[in-house]
This record gives sequence, structure tokens and C-alpha cells, in this order.
Amino acid sequence: MSALVVYESMFGSTKAIAEAIAEGIGESGVVEVVEVGAFAAGADGGAVPAEVTLLVVGGPTHAFSMSRESTREDAAKEAPAGVISTGKGLREWLEDVELADGLRFAAFDTKVLKPNLPGSAAKAADKRLRQHGARPVTKPHSFKVHGKSDGLVDGELEAAREWGRSLGAPALVG
Repeated sequence: MSALVVYESMFGSTKAIAEAIAEGIGESGVVEVVEVGAFAAGADGGAVPAEVTLLVVGGPTHAFSMSRESTREDAAKEAPAGVISTGKGLREWLEDVELADGLRFAAFDTKVLKPNLPGSAAKAADKRLRQHGARPVTKPHSFKVHGKSDGLVDGELEAAREWGRSLGAPALVG
């Protein structure tokens, strides 16, 4: 199995979740973790390598869905030290990416615990990936944060590792 985890992160929580998911998947196979903007700007233009058997994508929930250029600009204004993802976002990458038909995938997001608002970047990414002909291995998953830049809720990193382990289980990818 070869897995690719593509993430977008503003303040670091989604990056930490992506890395924890990769640790869990890594117990069953080879996994690479990449930030979406850097990946899209790379030599391949963000193309998913043919050897990838599992694609995992995730980003923060902004305005009830995946981020947009305007919501990323707003986040950057609130981060005195800057944000992690500064280039192309997950939404734009998913609009352009070409995937092997039937590629297995999973989608996750980070979402504020309180107030419990509707919407999910993971559900939006799941929908977009299905439109590309990819096949989900599980339902979209949300990991909770205290606030935009206030960090993850206790236990979410271990939950992400466990979710990654479940994605890497041979029954799902074999």
C-alpha cells in the first residue's frame, strides 16, 4: 500500500492531525504527507502518483465548507506569525486534480468544538472526490479544535492516529 495525505492548514491543527493520521497509516504501509499548496506548486503540478492506493485529504472548515481564497486571507490577517498554507487551497486543488478512476480515499477536517456550526470541509471534499470517480473507504471525519488558533481538543491526535490505523487496515486497502 502507498498512501498520500494532502492537507491544508492555517494555524497548525490540521497539519498536526494530518501527521497523526499518517503515523497510523504508516503502520500498514508507505505514506507521504504533503501540504496542498506546496504539492500543487511542485514539478508534477499536484498530480497524484500512479502508485498511490489511498488518498487522504483534509483541511479546516471555513464558512461551513472548504476554505476559499477570501477565508484564507482572513485567517492570515489573524495570524501574526503567518499561516502554514499560503498557496493553492484544497478546494482549488480538488477542482483541478485528475484521479485514477476508483482510487480509494478518505476525507477529514478540523472544526471548532463550540459553537457547533453546520457544514464540513470533509463532506465537501468527499463530494468532490466522488465526482472525480474516486471511491470512499469511510465516511468523512471531523476532528475538533477549541477555536481558530486555540489548538486541538484533548485526545484528537490519538483519535487521528487511530483513524489512520483503520484506514491502513489491510481489509480496506487490499
